[in-house]
Amino acid sequence: MVQVISASRSEWIVPFTGLQPGQFRKLVALVAQRGGEEIADGRPGRQWALPLADRVLLVATYWRTNLTMRQIGPLFGVSHSAAHRVIDSLSPLLALAPVRKRRIDSVAIVDGTLVPTRDHRLAAPSKNYRYSTNVQVAIDAETRLVIATGDPQPGNRNDCTVYRDSGIADTLAERPVMADGGYRGNLDVIMPYRKPGKGTELPAWKDELNATHRRVRARIEHALARMKCWRILRDYRRAATTLADTVSGIAHLHNIHLLG
Repeated sequence: MVQVISASRSEWIVPFTGLQPGQFRKLVALVAQRGGEEIADGRPGRQWALPLADRVLLVATYWRTNLTMRQIGPLFGVSHSAAHRVIDSLSPLLALAPVRKRRIDSVAIVDGTLVPTRDHRLAAPSKNYRYSTNVQVAIDAETRLVIATGDPQPGNRNDCTVYRDSGIADTLAERPVMADGGYRGNLDVIMPYRKPGKGTELPAWKDELNATHRRVRARIEHALARMKCWRILRDYRRAATTLADTVSGIAHLHNIHLLG
């Protein structure tokens, strides 16, 4: 089987990963450090047919294009089952690293997004009229880098509940967190002021604070839109148990791309 796409040709890297060749090489080195070179092909004594760089490119290409296994396998000169094993083994190694250090005054912005998911064991009918999962994402308000992602929850649950159940609230504990008005009930979250009642207007100073809040909170909407350039988040066909690693890996690629 002839291999069409290879990491040895830099012109394939940018369109299928969103990364520059230098950024991609650093990513491959990180995956190798995390154990990517040591993982065998699922059968004792048999190593991968593809080098590590090509396997990382295969995973990124799959996330970026959302091709089927039978489509993406021939592009890399492997069978669809081998492509499936590559994605299963490397996806966790591409995950976002936990934030170790932060400034005391650093503010996080959190929001949820619906990911259409075909695995109905977790997905549920949601407001987009599709079976979806609710995925929580948090960014640093200043750097706009993704700092945390939550465990996917059924799409018919509201953000205020998923924020707690997904584990992202624990990750962001003791940190100022901004969110929209859908996070009522979470006392540690900074939300815009609500009108006291029908026909009652907010004071001017509260309107000004709400406008500032909207301008800052828009950054998380931009981050979610950038993450959905990886088309797999528009129609997730794999098992829902793999979605958390996929979202975390895409957040990692998003951060690398944003850092330039």
